[in-house]
Amino acid sequence: MKKTVFLTGATGTMGWAGLTELLRSPEQYNVTILARKSPKNEKKLAPLADKVRIVWGNLMRYEDVLEGVTGSDVVLHVGGMVSPSADYFPEKTLKVNVSAAQNVVKAILAQPNADSIKTVYIGSVAQTSDRPVPLHWGRIGDPICASEYDCYGVSKIIAERVFAESGLKHWVSLRQSGILYPGILKNFDPIMFHVPIKGVLEWATVEDSGRLLERVCRDEVPEEFWNRFYNISSGPEYRMTNYEFERRLLKATYCPPPEKIFNANWFVLKNFHGQYYLDADVLEDYLHFRANIPIDDYFQQLSDSLPGFFKLAKIAPPFVIKTALRTLANKKIYGTQYWIKHQDMRRIKAYYGGMEKYQAIPDWREWDLSEPPGRENAVHIDHGYDETKPLSALTVSELQAAAEFRGGRLLSTEYDGDPAKKLSWQCHDGHTFEASPKLILEGGHWCPECLPPEWRYEEQAKHNPFLAQVYR
Repeated sequence: MKKTVFLTGATGTMGWAGLTELLRSPEQYNVTILARKSPKNEKKLAPLADKVRIVWGNLMRYEDVLEGVTGSDVVLHVGGMVSPSADYFPEKTLKVNVSAAQNVVKAILAQPNADSIKTVYIGSVAQTSDRPVPLHWGRIGDPICASEYDCYGVSKIIAERVFAESGLKHWVSLRQSGILYPGILKNFDPIMFHVPIKGVLEWATVEDSGRLLERVCRDEVPEEFWNRFYNISSGPEYRMTNYEFERRLLKATYCPPPEKIFNANWFVLKNFHGQYYLDADVLEDYLHFRANIPIDDYFQQLSDSLPGFFKLAKIAPPFVIKTALRTLANKKIYGTQYWIKHQDMRRIKAYYGGMEKYQAIPDWREWDLSEPPGRENAVHIDHGYDETKPLSALTVSELQAAAEFRGGRLLSTEYDGDPAKKLSWQCHDGHTFEASPKLILEGGHWCPECLPPEWRYEEQAKHNPFLAQVYR
């Protein structure tokens, strides 16, 4: 029998790739999408009018979401606000992404067959915050927290919690990494400098991401796959330092290397997100979505997709390109050099660690841009409990140890072995909250009251052993 799949975010980068993959199998899927009614979306979706059911509406409006969910066997919640819009409209991002999650969950629970509906939420690597060397190797279960000023990261943490603690019988959170797609070569924006040049990221291609969305809808996905968290990536081949990413991106756009057209101090030193994954193969082993294209071949494909006028960069003197990019670095509010010029000390502290550390940034010639240590020399974060045991076998004292690792404590005195059952916890600030052991230990979540964007690593790190490692 054909499945009915409801997809949000179908006009976005990942959603469109997923929709494309679903439409390759019309004998398997009936597809419903939710899209905002706009001239751009109407034009984009017009060729698909006889292939998909379109609900014109808004994720913020429950009735629209309910219309899309009703009758569905699988819900793929990809939609929401992402960068760069999320950086310019932080409050709106928080409202949209959290409200959308709440509406999707509410609509599914309203269905008579709610227990059989498979629900896929797309989380984000932005939930993991700063991961400096040697903490650059991460995995599911590591404590999560958003970077300062990162409303998008906060919104994804809250939204993931909505799904994981909703009571849905079949949910999963797939945390997306940075997506490689043709449009990324054209994204020149001040926020391009909000990335530490020595940071790392394990990327995912848009094609792999689209295949992932189709594969997760298949009957052969086992029951054990559900009610868990996973990291998305296109594999070890797609691990890059941010410097290496910039070098490949510039080469693909026919520009000189970073040293020729950027000043090193235009890039921040901290307060971003990104890691190499210890566990990304887990998702691949279940869904087999990777094409495994060599990364240099993939960047060549991206380059080949560019309009011909990009080749003019080959004849442009580097100083001309650098002058244009300097304008971005000095752009009002979001330019890193604008912060320096106007002595925005809060942002300088958040992104550089202070004015002294900014002033100490060396010239390119003095940078060590080699790969950071591999797995064998990395710090693997201890989660505070015996991870060889299933959550159902943990004792209250072991749960207490996991809470202490996060700078808090467990208030509940009994645990019946149900990892989805909510217990009472307390953070170091005295906030009490309820959360399941699955959310805390497998998902890495902690106190919801400590999540506002104005939250500071520096203060929290005085009490939280994990953050003390991150905030160095």
